[in-house]
Order: sequence, then C-alpha cells, then structure tokens
Amino acid sequence: MIEREQIEMDVVFVGAGPANLASALHLKNSIAEHDELIERGVRHGNKLGEIEIGIVEKGPYVGAHILSGAVMDPIAIRELMPDFLEQGCPVDTVVTEDAFWYMTKNKAITAPITPPPLKNKGKYIISLSKMCEWLAEKCEEAGINIFPEFPASEVLYDENERVIGVRTGDKGIDKEGHHKGNFEPGVDLLAKVTVLGEGSRGSLAKQLTARLGLNEGKDAQVFSLGVKELWEVPDGNFPEGRVVHTLGFPSDTKTYGGGWIYGLKNNVISIGYVTGLDYLDPTIDPHAEFQKFKTHPKVAEILKGGKMLKYGAKTINTGGYYTMPRLYADGVLLVGDCASFLNGQRIKGIHTAMKSGMLAAETIIGAFEHGDFTSNSLRHFEEKVNLSWIYDELHPVRNFHAAFQSGRWSALINTGLQFVTGGMAWGFMPKEHHIAGHERMQMINDRHGHTDHGRYEHLKFDKEMIFDKVTDVFHAGVAHDEDQPSHLHILDTEICATKCAEEYGNPCEKFCPAAVYEMEFNAKSERQELKVNFSNCVHCKTCDVADPYQIINWVTPEGGGGPDYKGM
Repeated sequence: MIEREQIEMDVVFVGAGPANLASALHLKNSIAEHDELIERGVRHGNKLGEIEIGIVEKGPYVGAHILSGAVMDPIAIRELMPDFLEQGCPVDTVVTEDAFWYMTKNKAITAPITPPPLKNKGKYIISLSKMCEWLAEKCEEAGINIFPEFPASEVLYDENERVIGVRTGDKGIDKEGHHKGNFEPGVDLLAKVTVLGEGSRGSLAKQLTARLGLNEGKDAQVFSLGVKELWEVPDGNFPEGRVVHTLGFPSDTKTYGGGWIYGLKNNVISIGYVTGLDYLDPTIDPHAEFQKFKTHPKVAEILKGGKMLKYGAKTINTGGYYTMPRLYADGVLLVGDCASFLNGQRIKGIHTAMKSGMLAAETIIGAFEHGDFTSNSLRHFEEKVNLSWIYDELHPVRNFHAAFQSGRWSALINTGLQFVTGGMAWGFMPKEHHIAGHERMQMINDRHGHTDHGRYEHLKFDKEMIFDKVTDVFHAGVAHDEDQPSHLHILDTEICATKCAEEYGNPCEKFCPAAVYEMEFNAKSERQELKVNFSNCVHCKTCDVADPYQIINWVTPEGGGGPDYKGM
C-alpha cells in the first residue's frame, strides 16, 4: 500500500482553463468583498475569512494545453474584470471585418449578408493560451495556489458517494509499471468543493458522470474536432482584424464541417478546420480534411509564400443545452467545456465557460455561508445558469448541431427555422435528439459504395503548405517521456485486429490527428495488430470520443508532458 500525503484545502479546481481560472479569481475577489461588506455592517452574516483555493493543471505551465480558434466575446471577462484591457489582458486584435464563404471545389462564394450568429465586429481575436497564462498570473497575485505538472488522475469519494477531492497522478513509473529511482506517489487533495473544468471530454468528468449518473435523461454528447495551424503570411495576403468562416469544401454534404481564417497582428493568421465527429464514413480523416481545405485556390492564395509556425488539435463539445450533464453532485461542480457550455451556432465558448465558472464561484460562497456542501446547496449552480444570459444564449440554439445530423441542406433549412422560432426544430419541434458519433459511424460493408476510399488520393504532403501528421505533431511541440505507462488504454486489442479491421477499417488510424494509432504487421501472429505511439499524443481526446467500440480510454499521463501550445 502506497502512503500518500493528504493536503486539505477548501476548494480544488481541476484544470487551468478559462472557466476555472475565472471561477477561482471571482471566488477570491467575491469572498473579500463579502467580508468587507459584513465588516462595514452593510451585509448581515458571518465573515468567511481566508479560504484555501488550489488549481491543479496537467501541463508544465498554465496555457500549455490550451487551444482555441479564437474569437472572444468579452461579455464575461468584462463582468469579471471591467478594466481587463487596462490590466493587460493579451488581446491580439479587434475584429474589423466579417465574411462567410460557401466553398465549392474551386470557388468561394461570399455571402452577401454574414449570418447574424457569425457577426464578430468589435469582438477580440486572442490566443487563449496567452490569456490563460495572464489569468493565472492574476490568480496568483490574489493568493490562489496553482500547481502545474499535477494531473488529477482520480476522483475521491467518501462512504456516501460524496466527492471529497482528487488524487494526483504518480510520477516516476516506467513503461512496465515499475517504480523508477525518482518515484513520487500522487497526493490526495481533499476539499469541501471540487470543481471540474478539464475541457472537452475531461477524464475525471467522464468517470464522475458515469458513476453518479449525471447524464441520465440527457441527450448523448456529440463532439467535433478542430485542427489548427498558425501561419505567418506575406504582407497584404490577409488583413489584421478580418474574420472568415466557411462551409462546404472539403466536407461532404452528410458531414458537419467548416473552416476559419482569422487575421492577427504581424501578418500572422489562425487557420483551421472543424469536422464533426458524428460523421458516417469511417474513412474520414479530420487532419486530412484540414490539409485538403488549404488546397482550395482561395485559401492557397492566402498561404502562398507563408510559413507554418505551430499546430494543434482539440475536440469540442458541440451538443449544447440538451447534452449538458447535471452540473452538480455532493461536493462537486462541473464548468466550461466538460459541461457543454459551447454555443455551436456562434462557434464560441470562452465567454460561456468563464460565466459558468463565475456562477459556480457564487454558488460556492453560498455553500460556505450555510456550511452545506451537498447537492442541496450546490444545486443552486444549475439554477443560476438557467437564470443567466448563458441560458438566454444556449437555449435558442439547443437543436443546432442535431439539425446537421440529417445532412447539410436540410440542416440549413432547419437552422434557419430555428433562428426565427427561438430554437424550434423544423419550426415546431421543441427537441431534436442528438446521436453519439460512435453510434452513427457506419460499417464499411453497410455503406454500399458510399465510402470514399479515394478521398485524399490527390493530397500531396509537400511540407510547405500541406503537412503530414508527424510533421504537424513536431510543430505542436509534443513531448512525453516514453519510459512511462501509456495513457491510452486499449481495453481489448483483439477487437482492433479482427472486428474493427473488418467492420470499420481501423478508423483510429484516420481520426487521430497525431499519428498515434498504427496497424502494423506482426510476423509472429501473421496479421496486422495495433501499435500505439502514445508519445505523439496532443491530448485532443478524439480517440476516446470516436472509437466505434468505445474501447479506448484516455487517462492523464505523467504531469508536464503533452503539447506545447504557447501562443496558440
């Protein structure tokens, strides 16, 4: 039995993304304000005093694993910090121009009117990685403890199934599971309230929702995969402050997908492509979809003469309001992307994530005032969400992604009707059900000639404009100690070699944007078997989401490893 140190805190936040950083800072500031008002006699009650707050983060520093497009609506950060610009928030530039392109193979048709949800003039183009770094500095200035390189690997419960904290991962274990000379056991961080803000497909949130049934009565969560590169392009190729969103090429009409190009300072652009992970065709490769997107004449013209700087990939919770799990249980709250706060129609989630964190902080203050950290008190978080502008924004788009599961053309009609009816699907249905991507993927033999095996045959990886996965992984700055246990647990490799090969053609080789999964001939067994190159992993969680048999379980690796998204 390993002896573990126990550290008692009042509130522990898991993940240093925008939701948790905003939550921790708002909590700290609100407690100080609360106590001051009581001291002045303006408010009745008891002072809360110093509350010990900790944030654990699996990356080597805050922002290392943070990735987004990103155009930010400033409504939430303005509520958190009205003078955020004066305090040095690293905003890259202000959006000055919007455009929406419908793309065929050779043409980009500019919409005469940009759809209202995609109007961003006056919003901010940012690096979310930089902003989280900055928010972390503000948290530390306020006296909040941040622990990078400490991945939370396990939720801790008491005998009554109340969450009492988290356990951080052990360090110094070799690939065979033996303790190395530098072995350090993980620490049990005990807390009155634990806040999970791990981002899309959070590993602890996944454990928690399954154990406590937080998804009961909810629609299945659906995900997309965003693949992104930063480019430096010649002066004049794309103006600073311009925001372009696209629909069409290279996605087929049955697959949800679209691109973006954002103009940053110093002739740098953010360019990427989102592919819905609820596609039907198992041969679809989201990384290749993005590379193919760059071959379009209109896009290639922008990139001509430029240089790719950085790469990244991340899954996105796109289901919205109906896929949102119960946001609370005894001793725990869920915020941000792991709780599905993204507005898929606007392609924005930073502001809703931050607001969810701030409402969580206000709920936690109420829990401390009453000395009650059970669901009886923490349920007020969900009430606060439904009484806030989050509900006003997410409820009218509750059927947006589900509409696209019936195909692009019907979806455009459906979403148009939703826009004028306040979210009613087809103009009269309050709810349209979401189907999980792994359930929608069709077997190759069931596709009856509709599987496009030649989808990428003309894609040439020249390493100048079009990059293979391994090259892109290099530009993601990925680093894992290879002498550690794989954090990608394959529950039954026999399925990979047999059923999955026959039925789906091993789609893990395709849907992974980092060349982690590879079917390799085993001379001993005389068959193709799965090889897992876990050191390539960019922590996007696609494999955990998209595997048709749900036999890939992503868990946290040793702290400090993974991609380096600084400035992304």
